[in-house]
Amino acid sequence: MNREIMPSTIAPPAANYAHAVLSEHARQLLHVSGVVATRPDGTIPDDVVDQAAVIWFNIASILAEAEMTITDIVSITTYVVVDFMACLPDVMAARDQALDGHRAASTLVTVPALARPAWKMEVAIVAAH
Repeated sequence: MNREIMPSTIAPPAANYAHAVLSEHARQLLHVSGVVATRPDGTIPDDVVDQAAVIWFNIASILAEAEMTITDIVSITTYVVVDFMACLPDVMAARDQALDGHRAASTLVTVPALARPAWKMEVAIVAAH
């Protein structure tokens, strides 16, 4: 079982995420590499918001293959290329939409570039069930 840790003795999170998630008695732990916006046909959307949608679809597919769901995500690390900082609210909104009310520990980092120039963002997760 996964439980949010939100101490009342510290400031609340800066956005819609949990400070920490405690996984108690987890039977499965899934560590997912950085997921990028490559579609099955190899194409990559140009728009960062469209990339976010593809990434979250890919993450849901990985979770399904592991017999897990979005609500099993305990930690998220999102990397966004610094040139797209103006899109951060949209990137966070895509995360919130994909999580559909579920909250996980989450970190968002801006980076100068990713491994391929077409990639504007990348998301790594940990899930526990």
